[in-house]
Amino acid sequence: MSVEAPTVAEQGKRERGKLVARAGVVGAGTLASRVLGLLRDVALAAIFDRDATDAWWVAFTIPNSLRSLLAEGAVTSAVVPVLSEKLATEGDEAAKRFFARVRGASLVALLVVSVAGVVAAGPLTRLFAGGFRSRPGELELTTSLTRAVFPYIFFMGTAALGMAALNANRRFAVAAFAPALLNVALLGAAAAAFWAHGPVLWLAWGALAGGVLQVVAQWPALRRIGYGSLPSFALDDDVRKVLRRIAPLTFGIGIYYIDLVVCRRFLSGLGPGAQSYFSWAMRLCDFPQGIFVMALSTAALPSLSTLAARGARGELAKTWAHGLGLAMFVAVPASALLVVLGEPVVALLFQRGRFDAVSVHETARALAWQGGAIWTVAAVRQTVPAFYALGDTRTPVVVSALDLLALLVLAVALRGPMGHAGVSAAVAGSSAVQMALLLVGLRWRMGTLCGGDLLRSSSRTVAASAVASAAGWAAARALGGLPGLLAFGAALLAAAWALRSPELREISGALRRKLGRRR
Repeated sequence: MSVEAPTVAEQGKRERGKLVARAGVVGAGTLASRVLGLLRDVALAAIFDRDATDAWWVAFTIPNSLRSLLAEGAVTSAVVPVLSEKLATEGDEAAKRFFARVRGASLVALLVVSVAGVVAAGPLTRLFAGGFRSRPGELELTTSLTRAVFPYIFFMGTAALGMAALNANRRFAVAAFAPALLNVALLGAAAAAFWAHGPVLWLAWGALAGGVLQVVAQWPALRRIGYGSLPSFALDDDVRKVLRRIAPLTFGIGIYYIDLVVCRRFLSGLGPGAQSYFSWAMRLCDFPQGIFVMALSTAALPSLSTLAARGARGELAKTWAHGLGLAMFVAVPASALLVVLGEPVVALLFQRGRFDAVSVHETARALAWQGGAIWTVAAVRQTVPAFYALGDTRTPVVVSALDLLALLVLAVALRGPMGHAGVSAAVAGSSAVQMALLLVGLRWRMGTLCGGDLLRSSSRTVAASAVASAAGWAAARALGGLPGLLAFGAALLAAAWALRSPELREISGALRRKLGRRR
């Protein structure tokens, strides 16, 4: 007896129903990585002085920014839609052959980039941190760290391609948990440096070890789904299709790199600690962004790509709007929390060893701006995959160029009166510009943003966040930072329940089902 293929509407509903469960798997792995990353940063803040941490953050930013783009941008956004299309239209064997050819092209590119980065470590460091020239020995230390850590991009780029294959095949667990190994290796390097009184250069060796561990951890899962074959170096039409998609993304990488140069270059001239305060604020923002927002974006891309391949624009719009509503349910309260309770959070997590009250206050200043923009970043990260699923890689690049212009104008205007916090404020403002432009572009591409559903969802979320902010602020003033955090969380859940938030029901239902299967 034959089984009828699901209709487009049924497939769209099925994909939306699986978003939270899939994001939960990715989010659990990201949570493990973020917790370990926080422990790593707490250790760095306590063990090393601000000159050492400033040098490390700049050196690690240079290759790590490429890692972020490869893992979350170019590779995923270019490979996953094509691989999903291959699986949907030509079958598993054709998809495996395609992946082997992409793997070959990727290895060649990563080797070239890694060698070029090591050779050009000096000019790259001067580009990112020219202001370090006024601090004796700081520029030289940062250059040595950059040269030592840059080969990390080869291993992380290889792991990113493996992640794309696993995600396209709906195997999210290994790809989600493997990044935690980087923080395990870095935490181990920091501990070794503390006990042996070693230099900050030891962190570079930890980063390289973490990259190798991620590749090794993915390999068994890739072999189980048949994606462990040797790479092929044939350049066929399918690989060229990926390269054509990557071409505008490469331009976007250049724009993103200029964003980083602007931020890091401005920060390098704003005195000791500016780089570190900015980076620790980013780390705290990474928790809500990575644990659920990025997890949801990662889980949504294969679903959006499948619906786009079938020409189901209406279902694609509904699935995108559904994912954005879920993302806002996490991102809006996170923004409110970090604005209202930023300083108590920083003190609770970091204030020990060499991280004193001044470091707490300055990090909280950066956090108020970066944290307040979590919801706009979340909207951007949920919207960009919809363009990629539709095969449109140009619009996000054009918007990124306008985002860069906004960042430059705001950073120049604000760094004088606000110091390092002005750079964080510029990042927040440019993110809002990017979000607005992307939403306008997506509305034009899809014909609808399901605005009524989004307005109802976001109104409930904003109301619950306001109640939680008031409760958290009052508790923190009366009892301290930890009680304030607990009061915020309890009030948020109570308000969301009272408002009958469907996002709360969906997330809690997925958790109950997950826990029920484990009993």
